[in-house]
Amino acid sequence: MCRNIKTLFNFDPPATNDEVRDAALQFVRKLSGTTRPSKQNRHAFDHAVEAIAASARELLDSLETTQHPRNREEVAAKAKAKSALRFA
Repeated sequence: MCRNIKTLFNFDPPATNDEVRDAALQFVRKLSGTTRPSKQNRHAFDHAVEAIAASARELLDSLETTQHPRNREEVAAKAKAKSALRFA
């Protein structure tokens, strides 16, 4: 679906509100099929982003796990190595 939306759960440090909002923005862009809505649709677009961001934050805050938090740098390094192999 949305390739640019990254997993935000179970990281140390936890996902920031900006990261959650960016994921919500990407999701709304994908659903609406536009990156910049018209002036007429701007309010609906912005409202959807904020509502989805709030729901996503609520979800992330309520999830529980027994796993140790993942390290962002390690996950990024693994993704970079995987990408290098894929596009070499």
